[in-house]
Amino acid sequence: MIASNLLRVSVVIILIGMIMGMAMGMAQDFRLAPAHAHLNLVGFVCLFLAGLYYQAVPKAAETTLAKWQAWLAVIGAIAFPIGIAAVLLGGPQYEMYTIAGSLIAFVAMLLFATIVFRHGAPSRA
Repeated sequence: MIASNLLRVSVVIILIGMIMGMAMGMAQDFRLAPAHAHLNLVGFVCLFLAGLYYQAVPKAAETTLAKWQAWLAVIGAIAFPIGIAAVLLGGPQYEMYTIAGSLIAFVAMLLFATIVFRHGAPSRA
């Protein structure tokens, strides 16, 4: 369930990221390029890879820690780029949103690292 949800959310996020990139290109306004890049990297790549890991190591996906990790990863993957966009468009008074989003994403990655080190690599069938 976690694997499937992470894979699906990551695909929705990459579609949003691609639309965002196309809109920037059409408008020739690339101010949001850092937010776009973080959305694609943290929102698509990190979530998709975590989903693949949980699919390959289903025991890891069954843990409560994995559920927390997945939720925090999704929240961070969305909040972090929104915070970056807020700073780029609204100024430094919005830095707290970027900091909060990045910390959520970082905690999610720390949890993921813990899970990977506890459960190891996928077993060969």
